[in-house]
Amino acid sequence: MNSPWRFFFVVEALLFLLAVWQIINNTPLLILLGIGMLNVYLAVKRKKHLRTKNFQLIVGCLMILVSLLNSPALWLMIVFAILFIGLKGVEISGIDFSKHSFWRKKQIIMVETDEPQNHDGKKKKQQWFGNERIGNQVYEWDDINLSILSGDTIIDLGNTILPKNDNIVLVRKGFGRTRILIPTGIGVQLEHAAFIGSVTFEEKETELRNEVLTVVSSDYSTSPRRLKIVSNTLVGDLEVIRV
Repeated sequence: MNSPWRFFFVVEALLFLLAVWQIINNTPLLILLGIGMLNVYLAVKRKKHLRTKNFQLIVGCLMILVSLLNSPALWLMIVFAILFIGLKGVEISGIDFSKHSFWRKKQIIMVETDEPQNHDGKKKKQQWFGNERIGNQVYEWDDINLSILSGDTIIDLGNTILPKNDNIVLVRKGFGRTRILIPTGIGVQLEHAAFIGSVTFEEKETELRNEVLTVVSSDYSTSPRRLKIVSNTLVGDLEVIRV
């Protein structure tokens, strides 16, 4: 089995186990699933009363379906399968899949700032995935708002002079690792939500499983310049690194 398909089956297996874990830890869903399976079993065993048998079978299947669809991990399995098979179809069409795999795309954002200027009427586009480098020239600071489907992302604020008071970095992401490089002397507040992933902040790593983590640096309230990071990721790790 080649590497892309091995990756696909490993991810799907992990998501399936997560879906089972979510259902087991949700008592109403577990009861609904058990009753649904019992109705299907009794309907299959029933030999008479065809209408009653069909009704019981339909009710049992609906109960099983409702219990399964209430698991976020199952929806993630479906979405990931659609994305993967769609990209596999691109490979069959003649495009090298190994060079275009969405989880291998990287994006580097290097931020160097100057005094704020007027942006009336300005228009800006941003890629969902792909190789992109932002910051080849110095420009004024503006709050960062990124929406990325997949890939590794590096946001480098090492050469940035943040305005005083509060500044915001907002990242919405599907799959991949995100690294944010922050100058020393900046107070940081992080709010990160992840379906599966980890957070490394102040050299401490925290594993997340369908959880939200809020952490504040020890110098946040006393720092003249503060950065608030709000991040949402389906599958992937987040690292906040002082430089």
